Amino acid sequence: MLGSAEFALLPVVVAAASLVTMVMTLALCSLCQWCQRRDSYTELERDDETSEKGGAFHQSNLITRKTIKFERPPGKAMLRGNVQPNADGQEDDTSENGTTLKVQPFSLSNLSASSMPSISLRLSPSMHEDEGSDSNEDVVSEPTANLGRIQFSMSYDFDTMTLVLHIKRAVELPAKDFSGTSDPFVKICLLPDKKNKMETKVKRRNLNPHWNETFQFEGFPYDKLQHRVLYLQVFDYDRFSRNDPIGEVHLPLCEVDLTESPTFWKDLRPCPNSNDNLGELLVSLCYQPTAQRITIVVMKARHLKAMDITGTSDPYVKIWLVYRDKKIEKKKTSCKKRSLNPVFNESFIFDIPMDKMKETSFIISVMDKDTLKKNDVIGKVCLAPRSGPLETKHWKEMISKPRQPVAMWHGLKK
Repeated sequence: MLGSAEFALLPVVVAAASLVTMVMTLALCSLCQWCQRRDSYTELERDDETSEKGGAFHQSNLITRKTIKFERPPGKAMLRGNVQPNADGQEDDTSENGTTLKVQPFSLSNLSASSMPSISLRLSPSMHEDEGSDSNEDVVSEPTANLGRIQFSMSYDFDTMTLVLHIKRAVELPAKDFSGTSDPFVKICLLPDKKNKMETKVKRRNLNPHWNETFQFEGFPYDKLQHRVLYLQVFDYDRFSRNDPIGEVHLPLCEVDLTESPTFWKDLRPCPNSNDNLGELLVSLCYQPTAQRITIVVMKARHLKAMDITGTSDPYVKIWLVYRDKKIEKKKTSCKKRSLNPVFNESFIFDIPMDKMKETSFIISVMDKDTLKKNDVIGKVCLAPRSGPLETKHWKEMISKPRQPVAMWHGLKK
């Protein structure tokens, strides 16, 4: 039996024991959390050591990074600097900003032959159209297929059984000559008769010619004309070589009421049987007014005309800097073997004073390299303040958007 004094101390002892037990419990919990953190850091260190030694990551510690690819809006160019597919089909970045510069300034003022700078730019591999690919997506907007329009009228004399055709004019014809214009004329016949043809006069250096010439087809009964097709073909006259076809019009006479003497405006369509399909070239221009510099990037070509007997070509691009109709400096890209859709991605920088811009032009030629004979010219483009409609538009847009690359497709001309 406990005494009264010992019974009085019992609550104090119990409280002290409870307090000691609580302190020990908290200490043990803290110790366990510290052990867990120590073990987790130890595991992370082991994982880092394993990854450095080439070992596999634990799935619980693997961080997955999702890559979101930017979808290019149609009609805008997106360049990637110096990115090339390696042997495994992956992309390798060769520099931080993706561009390798080799600059040797060229001064137009002294007209000295100097080495032009070269910048190696690369398009994303997804932008490259393989030959035979079904993809129609392009880096920039397509060139318009506008070949111009032609106006003409017809009437029929029932007494003399004569069809009267009046060729009036044409508008917005494409430039076929190096001077940025054309020398158009019209060939006329009634299909299926291709032998009896008539022609208008040639209008020199005119993209909106007025002919106002009348042609008569005599001795054609009205019922016979219902089985004929009026065929008009517009050509660019060339004195020293074959005339270049610009476009054509087919009009079945069974669809025309000749009693009303109708007048027509018809869009010219490409001539499918002509050899005028030389291909297209994608070129980017960038003007820097402060540095007084123009950068030309030869990006790629497509649907080039086959120049070799193997059905392909070995294309490269040659650029002439022209000042006051005088060739000053020539530069060229590398050659792409056996390709009708080559990707070049080579850039050239030209230092041009502001006061000489209006008299400066660039002649860009796509060539086919030959080993045993002279290299063949596939087609040319002339970029200048006064050239063809699309070429002039490209030049003006370059001036109006300084420090911004402006890319356009250009059809090659002879």
